[in-house]
Amino acid sequence: MTTRTVHQVIKSMPASDGAGVKLRRSLGQSHFARLDPFLMLDEFSSEDASDYIAGFPAHPHRGFETVTYILDGHMLHEDHLGNKGNLKSGGVQWMTAGRGIIHSEMPQQERGRMRGFQLWINLPAKDKMKPASYRDLEASDIPEVKLGDKGKVRVIAGSYGGTRAPVQATATDATYLDVHLPAGATFRHPVKDGYNAFA
Repeated sequence: MTTRTVHQVIKSMPASDGAGVKLRRSLGQSHFARLDPFLMLDEFSSEDASDYIAGFPAHPHRGFETVTYILDGHMLHEDHLGNKGNLKSGGVQWMTAGRGIIHSEMPQQERGRMRGFQLWINLPAKDKMKPASYRDLEASDIPEVKLGDKGKVRVIAGSYGGTRAPVQATATDATYLDVHLPAGATFRHPVKDGYNAFA
């Protein structure tokens, strides 16, 4: 097995999106090449409601997937197709925008910590016009693999150690793992030849 080396370290940059939500952007900064098929990675994290309360009012997406992972807080998703879903701490929403969707993501709390990530994954050309769809997963829907006394892995997409996630990103074959490790511990995971990866 070949061990990959780190190609580039990207420092996240402060940004805002939606109606002024403060966040940090790692992937998707204009001066960095994108990591195909990953288009953008944002982290939002604040205990100050003024940083997030305005949320993400109705806006369009097309031709890619968004994966929203809420670590702390509560967001409500609604779209123009009449779908509605609650994202709470530990939950994930996997949305395929496909041929197009207009949706909003709005905080359902007026105080307290709001923290999470949103990852954008490009769809192959043949899948860009597929019907829009989404799947909401509660924290209890996401399997966890214990690493002995060395932490755990939450399997959000793909598989790890024989445990398959409830979401299989069939268009891109993406794997999304939330790895929890104590200080000084290491983690190894195989990545297929020709696939890009980041941590």
